[in-house]
Amino acid sequence: MRLLRYDRQYSRRHFLQAVRSGAVAGGVLMPLWDAIAQNGEAAKAYPEELQSLEAYTRGRLKAGDEIDAGNVELVKDLLEPIKYQQIARLGRRLKVVPTTQDIMRLSPWEYLEATVRNRGLARFDAQGNVVVEGGKPWIGGNPFPAPQTPVELFAGLTLSWGRHDASFYAIREYDLAASGEIEYEYESGWAEFSPVARVTLTPKPYWPGREDKLRYQSVFFVSPDSIKGTSFLNIWPYDQHQFPELYGYVAAFKRIRQFPTNQRFEPLIPGSTLYLSDAWAAGDPLYTWGNYRVVSRGPLLASVSGAWNAGHPNWQHNTHGGPKGKTFWDTQVEFVPEAIVVEAEPLKFPRAPVSRKRVWFDARTQLPIAMVSYDRRGEPYRSFDGAYALYESGARRVMDGQHPYWSWGHVHAFDIQTGRMTRLEQVRRISGGHDFKVNDPGIFDCYLTNAALMRLAAS
Repeated sequence: MRLLRYDRQYSRRHFLQAVRSGAVAGGVLMPLWDAIAQNGEAAKAYPEELQSLEAYTRGRLKAGDEIDAGNVELVKDLLEPIKYQQIARLGRRLKVVPTTQDIMRLSPWEYLEATVRNRGLARFDAQGNVVVEGGKPWIGGNPFPAPQTPVELFAGLTLSWGRHDASFYAIREYDLAASGEIEYEYESGWAEFSPVARVTLTPKPYWPGREDKLRYQSVFFVSPDSIKGTSFLNIWPYDQHQFPELYGYVAAFKRIRQFPTNQRFEPLIPGSTLYLSDAWAAGDPLYTWGNYRVVSRGPLLASVSGAWNAGHPNWQHNTHGGPKGKTFWDTQVEFVPEAIVVEAEPLKFPRAPVSRKRVWFDARTQLPIAMVSYDRRGEPYRSFDGAYALYESGARRVMDGQHPYWSWGHVHAFDIQTGRMTRLEQVRRISGGHDFKVNDPGIFDCYLTNAALMRLAAS
């Protein structure tokens, strides 16, 4: 019989002690980012029982197996509560794949390269905004790869959602009733553009004259005809105490109007369970939420590597589960050795329908891998469940400059109290000839001005 030097109880004790002490930086056997800096892998930071699902479950589950209602109790402690309920009660299944060891496959190459290059240069100014020496905005990558506080975790996420300087996502959305029937289908485009912390677009790291802006972000709809032309534009100040400016073109009014920017807990379109506040689990400025605290940490099963369907010409995904077999995307998950769970409360939203949210961060990359929000009674309410991928599968690949494209592949936004589901998938193209784009400077003029909203509405 082989005895492990560091068994599961050792890891659990370590994680419990870390929560009690308020420590945030990852790693069990050594500081996580010291291990990553050695060879781009996290393995040396974790004992053997945190290297794979097979080791963690002592062989009862492993890569290649499927998690379903019959065996989900074996991994209940590796799932956020709503995902567990989806598997146990609603027929969701998860395919287990091997744990990704190469950190460079878990985010855009340039973003991670900048994270390593700029490590240790970030700090908070007197207002709590992330700056470098001289008080200038952040210069690129994650400012706090070895975070010391939960605010540092959320600050890095809020500064760069998609981890590219510019992104245009072509999206298909499906909104399902509790019966499992699809009630609404939409095609939309979502654009993000960073005027600061740029690592690919020139000039770097700032777009001159726009250093006071954090991001430009828009969403517009091209189908069905009843909503075609509807669009919204968010312009985020760099100061994380301020709300974004929110403009919209509503087809029924045929004009641009400015919307109240703090109404971020309402769906933009009929049928959807997705709110602006949900975006990337950090859809609001950093300090409109507060009381950030680490509530737990430990391993998790999450979809961080296999969410690109290379076999479909438009990258569309298959579904299963629920009353009609349409409720859930087919999803591959892998064993994440350490997730840090941070809880926050909506301080500047007096009418918010949520009392708090919990976000699970992959300690290796600080990527948000799950979110659950709770209603005013403290009951589980809604989940935001993203799945990611490096767009490379065998000989097939989608390139982002010199490296394969990394991004999200699909999302579940689920209301456990009503049973309604919104499914999103990133596709290659939507109607109107809008193709996905990454780090293309033309994204700004095409999608991120009021003139662009008017032009899109007329097309």
